[in-house]
Amino acid sequence: MFKRIKEDIDVVFERDPAARSMWEVLLCYPGLHAIWLHRISHWLYVRGFILLPRMISNFARFITGIEIHPGATIGKGLFIDHGTGIVIGETAELGDNITLYQGVTLGGTGKEKGKRHPTIGDNVVVASGAKVLGSFKVGANSKIGAGSVVLKEVPPNSTVVGIPGQVVWHNGKKINGKSYGPIDLEHHDLPDPVAEMMNCMQRNMRKLDERIHQLEEEMKKNDTKSL
Repeated sequence: MFKRIKEDIDVVFERDPAARSMWEVLLCYPGLHAIWLHRISHWLYVRGFILLPRMISNFARFITGIEIHPGATIGKGLFIDHGTGIVIGETAELGDNITLYQGVTLGGTGKEKGKRHPTIGDNVVVASGAKVLGSFKVGANSKIGAGSVVLKEVPPNSTVVGIPGQVVWHNGKKINGKSYGPIDLEHHDLPDPVAEMMNCMQRNMRKLDERIHQLEEEMKKNDTKSL
């Protein structure tokens, strides 16, 4: 137990430059408190208890602002930064070394029974306000951009942005000349597909203007010759 607690604390120091002391992390990090309380509620939940785990989950939400259903499965190395407004559903499955920022929802899309929440692979970063909704998998080493709404499966090593979420980076390509490692916390460093589309339209319009100008010049020359 103490080894696992130490690992959780080490994860905070590894991914949050604001962490300065052991006591600060122990006393002032609600994400850490939510994870520890979830482990207790999950241990009870998988052994057939229902009410007590839900009460622990509600208590955790009250003191941390983070709601994790006792049925959710969480691997090692989860880091919840700030955490206010995070919701993790009952059948969600989280792998190892995942990072969640405030306002993230790992939820369902209806009243279906059984597996209805996403499975998040290892080393995934889900940025602020992103919603991952449905029973599908987000592949390992992927990154979900802030405010995105993901409704379908994401292949490994991908970057997803937009509403609905679209894969805009995949399998080893570079963004802004920079390659990313296994756990990429640069969740602000994302391409803007709308801006790229507008730039493409502007380039095409400039080409059309140049072509029109060229044709007008040719017509003037032909008119001059005919006179």
